[in-house]
Amino acid sequence: MGDILDILLTATFWAAAVRIATPLILGTLGELICERAGVLNLGIEGIMTAGALTGWLAVYLGADLWTGVLVAALVGALFGLLHGVFTVPLGLSQHVTGIGITLLATSLSYFVYRIVLPDVSSPPRIEAFAPVAEGLADMPILGPILFQQTALTWLAFIAVGVVAWALYRTPVGLAVRTVGENPAAAEAQGIDVVAVRVGAVMVGSALMAVGGAFLTMSTFNAFFFEMVAGRGWICIALVVFSSWRPSKALLGALLFGVFDAYQVRLQQSVGALLPYQLFLMLPYVLSILALIVMSRRAAYPQALMVPYRKGER
Repeated sequence: MGDILDILLTATFWAAAVRIATPLILGTLGELICERAGVLNLGIEGIMTAGALTGWLAVYLGADLWTGVLVAALVGALFGLLHGVFTVPLGLSQHVTGIGITLLATSLSYFVYRIVLPDVSSPPRIEAFAPVAEGLADMPILGPILFQQTALTWLAFIAVGVVAWALYRTPVGLAVRTVGENPAAAEAQGIDVVAVRVGAVMVGSALMAVGGAFLTMSTFNAFFFEMVAGRGWICIALVVFSSWRPSKALLGALLFGVFDAYQVRLQQSVGALLPYQLFLMLPYVLSILALIVMSRRAAYPQALMVPYRKGER
């Protein structure tokens, strides 16, 4: 029992938790922006997959790392535009369209991979992001946790602050929140509901794609099929957990990262005594319990998933 509790006291454990949480932070922020504008984006799993492929592929073909991140963001924004056009001005089902985007983006990513690398049996690796301040990693406690992380992890933390500031301290953020709560009132104030909603979905989808790019450009250094592994669906749950607030989204992503990092180390400690599937299930079960507790008082955007047509009341 002592060894199991000692896991929580190691800096390497918390460093792993932060690393696991990074793509969830970016994906959850992206989904939160979409839903704040009133659009549920179930295309997140496919968009993260597309971001993972295109960011990695751009670097593999000769681009620098930040160009790869930009390429991933642009591809995510394009899928967001597709989703936004179908669901906002055309008013199609957000559930069906989102699932369609996931299938399209995932299948297209795998197809492009096979076209570009038809005869490759093992995915080629790239020179990925290095820790931003590895020289400070020897600092007590915080050194290994923060300074062994890559630039994309720091970008994710910065994005939390930027999104929170933009949503609650800028006219654009007010417009996004208004079209997600009461689009008729937004239209009465001269706000273009369609433009704001589609723009929010594009920005949110770009963040999702960067979250996927983190996997290939900071974690695995290569693209694998099924590498997103349900992280997109976890992000959707984390938005509810966060009550649609960026600060709580950060907390939820870190909490899942802690659960996931803990189950890996539990397997190493007591894995011979229990089936490994129980350990794999642990972070999801704990996340569901946390979601139930936190979501009971969650105040969701009132116009979420409600189609809006200009002039209607």
